[in-house]
Amino acid sequence: MKSAVENVNPTRVKLTVEVPYEELKPRVDEAYKTIAQQIQIPGFRKGKVPARLIDQRVGRGYVIETAVNEGLNDFYQQAMVENELTPLSRPEVDITELPSIEKEGEGQLAFTLEVDIRPTVELPDYKGIEVSVEAKEVADEDIEKALDDLRGRFGTLKEVEAPAAADSFVTIDLTASVEGEEVDSAQGLSYQIGSGNMLEGMDEAITGLSAGEDATFETELAGGEHAGKPATVKVVVTAVKQRELPEANDDFAQLASEFDTIAELREDLAKSAAEGKVVEQGVEARELVLDKLVELVEVPVPASVIDEQLEQHFNAPNAEEGHDTEEHRAEVRENTERAFKNEIILDAVANAEEVGVEQSELIDYIVQTAGQYGMEPNQFAQMLDGAGQVPMLLGEVRRRKALAKVLEYATVTDSNGAAVDLSSFVKPAGEEEAAEVEAEEATEAK
Repeated sequence: MKSAVENVNPTRVKLTVEVPYEELKPRVDEAYKTIAQQIQIPGFRKGKVPARLIDQRVGRGYVIETAVNEGLNDFYQQAMVENELTPLSRPEVDITELPSIEKEGEGQLAFTLEVDIRPTVELPDYKGIEVSVEAKEVADEDIEKALDDLRGRFGTLKEVEAPAAADSFVTIDLTASVEGEEVDSAQGLSYQIGSGNMLEGMDEAITGLSAGEDATFETELAGGEHAGKPATVKVVVTAVKQRELPEANDDFAQLASEFDTIAELREDLAKSAAEGKVVEQGVEARELVLDKLVELVEVPVPASVIDEQLEQHFNAPNAEEGHDTEEHRAEVRENTERAFKNEIILDAVANAEEVGVEQSELIDYIVQTAGQYGMEPNQFAQMLDGAGQVPMLLGEVRRRKALAKVLEYATVTDSNGAAVDLSSFVKPAGEEEAAEVEAEEATEAK
């Protein structure tokens, strides 16, 4: 088989492929066997019909056509591999020549195709990219907030004779009516004002109410058969409660942690807060580094591929009505093009850095992603495997590692001009320890 490539543009090629009859013949023989199973001729068992009789019955042209249809995709895939091309769209194929139907062994299969391909990019020197992030310092307020959050986990609710206010816990009864007809009701619901997990307008309606008082407000129902419909909701407050926090002392430290004193607990909270600040700076630096990479690398974007993704987005079964506006399309297009560029650049970095993915890393990513979808990791993994999405996930993990590598090489300072050490963000503690062990073993080996 011979193939030649012509560049139509940076993201689209035209392939000319020629397949000699000798390479197509196994497909022709297989086509005869297939057709022999499909036709019946008196005096011959099913599947045992000679080729000459098949030619008489259905025509040799039909046999050649069947062989070509069965083999075309394999020849196409072979041509893509030989020319080191990665397709991004379905090819547009034009068959220009078929083997002779008059004379066995003469002629060839020839076809041309056009297809969008994954572009190749030239990476700049990405080692030492300079970015600046916001200065982050642990303040006393951060430690007190962390301590209050911890105390809140051990707090108790106490009923009070006071109007409901922000963060108050209330017990309520609800009655919802649509066009004057009651459609739903619930009693004894617990709710914290400001949590936002109830109906729109709820907080405003019950703020300032005491136990035994009620209010009525207009809202849109969020669930049930009347979901999305405007409704009138009556809410009755039956109790107002406030959370009482345990005193922050040594006894609490021993109850809530492995520490004996509140001073030790505060010190640990300060350490955790500092680590949290590093994570915030790391996330910011990672985004800035990626922005710099996109600025430095020219990535041609195939318009047809982006158009197809946009149509899938706006025509999906769960697409929201009324969102297919010119402004929203422009926003989605911009985001889709940016995601495409990110993928191309980070894959190139991953190749340059010879980044691989360990099974444990893939499992960790599956566990994290499953949590975002509210699914069990095993169930999520089975769903991905069934949909053939595991390679996509591997690519995502690999790109994340590639970006972490670029960030590792970067020079990061804060808004005060001080150097920022992101080693703990780029390499988690477990990886650092593993690297140290490997270094020690290499030294001992010498």
